[in-house]
Amino acid sequence: MIDHSIFQNKTAAYYTLGCKLNFAETSAIGRQLYNAGITRVRKGQKADICVINTCSVTELADKKGRQAIRKAIHENPNAFVVVTGCYAQLKPDDIAEIEGVDLVLGAEQKLDVVKYLDDLRKKDKGEVVTSKTHRIRSFVHSVSADDRTRYFLKVQDGCDYFCSFCTIPFARGRSRNGSIADLVKQAEQVVQEGGKEIVLTGVNIGDFGHTTKESFIDLLKELDNVEGIERYRISSIEPNLLTDEIIDFVAESKRFAPHFHMPLQAGSDAVLSLMKRKYDTALFRHKIEKIKTILPDAFIGVDVIVGVRGETDNYFDESKNFIKSLDISKLHVFTYSERPGTQALNIDFAVDPKTKHARSKALLDISDEKHRCFMESMKGTRKKVLFEHTKYGKSMHGFTENYIKLYSNYDPANINRVIEVEVGEYDEDEMAMKAIF
Repeated sequence: MIDHSIFQNKTAAYYTLGCKLNFAETSAIGRQLYNAGITRVRKGQKADICVINTCSVTELADKKGRQAIRKAIHENPNAFVVVTGCYAQLKPDDIAEIEGVDLVLGAEQKLDVVKYLDDLRKKDKGEVVTSKTHRIRSFVHSVSADDRTRYFLKVQDGCDYFCSFCTIPFARGRSRNGSIADLVKQAEQVVQEGGKEIVLTGVNIGDFGHTTKESFIDLLKELDNVEGIERYRISSIEPNLLTDEIIDFVAESKRFAPHFHMPLQAGSDAVLSLMKRKYDTALFRHKIEKIKTILPDAFIGVDVIVGVRGETDNYFDESKNFIKSLDISKLHVFTYSERPGTQALNIDFAVDPKTKHARSKALLDISDEKHRCFMESMKGTRKKVLFEHTKYGKSMHGFTENYIKLYSNYDPANINRVIEVEVGEYDEDEMAMKAIF
C-alpha cells in the first residue's frame, strides 16, 4: 500500500506525443496523480515528476519520443521521470537505458501510474514494468479537454487488424471498449464541465463492442440523446466499418457533425492487398459517394501513406488518379516508415527516400487544391460555428459543423458558444474564412 502523504505538495509535468487518444490518456493520468495529491507544475517551475506519453507510429515518432524524454530531463533535472505510451510498450529496454529515466510503464500499466511511483527517489537505472501484448486486457476510461473548447472521449482501445505496415496492435493490444452506459455518463460529465463538443477517439473505433457485446451505432444513438452537448465528431474510422447505417444516422442525428475521417492508405487495390487492408477502392468510393449524396456539405478527411514497400511507380500513379477522382475535402499524407517486426519487411520492392518525398509532395498539392475548392464551395452558406478560447487579442477562431475554420473579431462573450453565421472570404493571414454575423 502506497503512502500518499509522500505526494503532498509534489508537482508533475506532462509531455504527450502522437494521437488524440494519447492526449485523453495523459489527461486521465494527470487526474489520477491529482487525486493522489500531485498538482500540475506551474510555468517556470521545476517539476518533481515528469510523465512522457510516447507514440511509435513511425521511426520519426520514436525519435521525437527520445527528444521529449531528454527535454523533460533537461528542464527538470531532479524529477522522477516516467515514460509510457506505445514506444514504451514496444522498446522499454531502450528507453530504460536513457540516463535520467526512472520508470518505464507499458500499455497495461500506464493508467495506474500511482501504483508504481514508490518513494519518488531517483534510480541508477530505469525500471521496466510491462505486460506481453496478448495479456493487455483492461480498458481504462479517459476524457480530456484541449486548450480550446472540445473534449476527447476515449471509447475504444487496441486493434485486431494486423496491417502489414503497422505496429499499433503490438503496442496497444487487442480491441476492447468501455460500456455504452459508462461512456454516456462521461459525456454527461462533460456537460457539467461546460463542454459543448466531444470527439470520439480510439484506435479502431468502428470495432467498438468486443468487450461489451454492444455496437458502435448503438453508442452513437445513446450519445445523441445527451442534452447539453452541441455536437459530436467521429474521429478516424475504417471504411469497412463506416456502415451505410452510420452515415444515414449522422445525416438525421441531432448532434453528430457531418464530418468524416477515413484511412484510405493507398488508392491501388494491389497495394491495399500488400498492406492487408480489409477493403478495396470500390468500397471506399462507395462510402464517399454515399456521404456526399445525403450530406453534400460534409467534410471528408482521408489518410494516405506514400512509399510503402511494393508501391511501384505504376501503383502510385494509379493511387494518385484514384484520389484525384474522389470528392473529398483534405488529405493527411504520411511517409512510410519501416517498423521492426512488421510483415511489410518481407515485401521485396523498397521505395527510395527521394521518391517518397516527391510522392508526398504530389499528394499534398492535390490536398491543397481539394481543400481550397471545398472551402470556396462553402462561401455564402450559413453554418454554425463554435468559437474557441484564444491566445490572440485581435481575432478568434472556431470550426463549423463541417469543419470549416472561421475567424472573427475577438469577443469573449462568443467563446464556447455555437452561433450561426455566414461563411465569408478566405483570409491568408488568418488561414481561415471570415465569419459574417
